[in-house]
Formats: sequence, C-alpha cells, structure tokens
Amino acid sequence: MARKQQPAAPPASKPKISRMCMVCRTRREKRDLIRIVKTVGSPPAIDLTHKANGRGMYVCKSADCVNQAQKRKVAERAFSCAVDAALYEELKELIGSEGNG
Repeated sequence: MARKQQPAAPPASKPKISRMCMVCRTRREKRDLIRIVKTVGSPPAIDLTHKANGRGMYVCKSADCVNQAQKRKVAERAFSCAVDAALYEELKELIGSEGNG
C-alpha cells in the first residue's frame, strides 16, 4: 500500500531578532539598534557589525536615548567600567549621519 505524499511545507522565514534598548527598555529589531561592546582588556566601542565578541548592550538610534544613556551612565553600569565621553559623541555623530543619509 502506497503512502500519500504530504505537500512540502513552505520554507520558514527567518525569525525577527529583537533586542532591548538599555535606556528606554523598548524591544526593537536588532537592526534598528546600535550595539556597544566591551571586550576583555579594551574600552567599550561601537559594534556596527553586531557580531563582535564580548559583552554587549543596545541603544536606540535616537538622540534622546543616547543623551539619556550618557546622563544616567547606562553603559558604565552595564560594563562596570568607566566610559569615555568620546563614545557618546561618536554615537551622536553616527545617529546624525544616518538621519541625513
């Protein structure tokens, strides 16, 4: 007795990867956030690839979230180390350049 062939299932779409902004605590798609990463022996830095090894945190691509992160020292608490003000300035420049282009 021959078995009935089941129709092939449609290919599964990739799941949407969401992460939480450490400032406003909203969940967004990973591509809509900026990742800051701290590796052993180096200061925190912006990770545009979202793939660098190390401890990471995410911040929205908005000036309000970046300003609040600096004011409330969110990165300092997340990484338990001092974060240079230049990192926040670099974040602000990155957000400004994405808004213009």
